[in-house]
Order: sequence, then C-alpha cells, then structure tokens
Amino acid sequence: MSAPPDPESIVVSTVAGAIVVAAVAPMLSEPHVSSGQVSQQLAGHHVAIVEDQDDWLLVRGCDDYEGWMHRGYLARQATTNDNGRRISLGCFVRTHDGRARSLPLRALLASRDEVEEGEAIWADEVRSRFPMDAAAICRSAVELYVGTSYQWGGVTPWGADCSGLVQSVFALHGVQLPRDAWQQARVGREAAGNILDARAADLLFFSDRPDAHVTHVAIGLGERRIVHLALGRGGYAVEQLDAEGDEYVRKLRTRFLFARTVL
Repeated sequence: MSAPPDPESIVVSTVAGAIVVAAVAPMLSEPHVSSGQVSQQLAGHHVAIVEDQDDWLLVRGCDDYEGWMHRGYLARQATTNDNGRRISLGCFVRTHDGRARSLPLRALLASRDEVEEGEAIWADEVRSRFPMDAAAICRSAVELYVGTSYQWGGVTPWGADCSGLVQSVFALHGVQLPRDAWQQARVGREAAGNILDARAADLLFFSDRPDAHVTHVAIGLGERRIVHLALGRGGYAVEQLDAEGDEYVRKLRTRFLFARTVL
C-alpha cells in the first residue's frame, strides 16, 4: 500500500461527519472515478469530511487514513454511539423498507435491519467473542478470510490486500493498527529476527524493493507458518515457511525484513 496523502499538502475545510450507507465504499487516491483505490470504509461506519469538491469528498476514517469518496456512498450525519449497534460477521439483511443487501465482516447494521442469513452480533459481545489473545487472532485470520481474493485497498473477505487483512482482523480483537504495511511496521516491539522463529500473532514484514521499504505483511501462526493475502498467491494463503520445495516460499523468505509483536 502507498502512503496516505501528506496532511500538510491538503487545504482543510470545516470538518463535518458522515456515515457510510453503501455496504463497501471505496476510498480513492484522487477525486475521480478512474483513480486507484487506496482503502475502503464499511456500512454504518463514520468518517470525517476533510474537504468538499462538488461530488467528491476527502474523508478520514477512525484510523486517520484519508482518501477521496463520492458523496453517493455517504449520508451527512453526526457521530452516534456505535456500542449499541450490531456488527456483521458476514450477513444478508432485509432493511426497514424491504430492500435486501449483503453486509461484509465488520459492517454495522442499521437499527431496523433484520438478519435473514449469516450472523451479526451486538457490539458489546465483540470482546468476549473475539478476545485479545494470539490464538484467537490467528483463528480469525485463518477462518474468516479463507478464499479471499487479493484486492488492492480492500479490507473485507470480499477482497482485501495484505495490510487490510491485518488491520481488520486485529480490529475485531480490539487492537487498532494503522492501514498500510509500512505504517504497521512502526507499531509494537521487535520480535524474532529469524523468520522461522516468529510467534503466533506476530506481524512479519517483507520487501521486494532495493531500498527495503516495507511492501508486504503477514500474520505469524507459530510452528513456522503464516497467513496472508498475497498477490503472488492471488489472495488468501497459509504458508509453511520451511517448505523448501515451494518456490514461492523460498522467494518470500529472501524478502523477509523483520517481525513485530503488537500484543
């Protein structure tokens, strides 16, 4: 993932709030539809409006990450208490006016949405369902994103990139991390120096650039395994890091930089 816009280069207008009304709303690098996606916001989540350019709004999420979003994805609304909301674990709902729609993992349901398929839980259940411990985090990463395709800027099991997986899974377990891999590499404390010694829920960082700038992140599972969303795999993969016969794994090991512990 690339760096977010430099805050000092942005002319900031009066900050207002809005709520995402689409199931998934793309955040783009520039205010036009053909520009690249840098991240996503999910239904029911609040964003701050930093700048207004006709149909396009520069918005900032709760992780302070910024991107351009078309106003069609948003409704102006003051911030409310999300603790009284239900959180989608992947569900199909019927809205109060009879419309049907699917909501991805971590989207927030409207108060009158009725769940017809899948599961949603109340916000105050999240801590007990998704405790802040290494084994639980690894289990969520392995089970909730299985089969996910790689999508630059994505954050859900409908399509995600490496740092989107990491940020979303850890957020479920009450650990707030920055959006991009290079930002996540600055969090926590130094962990194993050898890739084979990484522990469960450690973050492992990689680079395919000559300057060793972080370009990829994976979640350690212990026992010399990782889970990640990798372009080279087309998406979700669990890797056995000592699999010497796997060409992709051998290349991955040459790109390893360091690991960090964030718990």
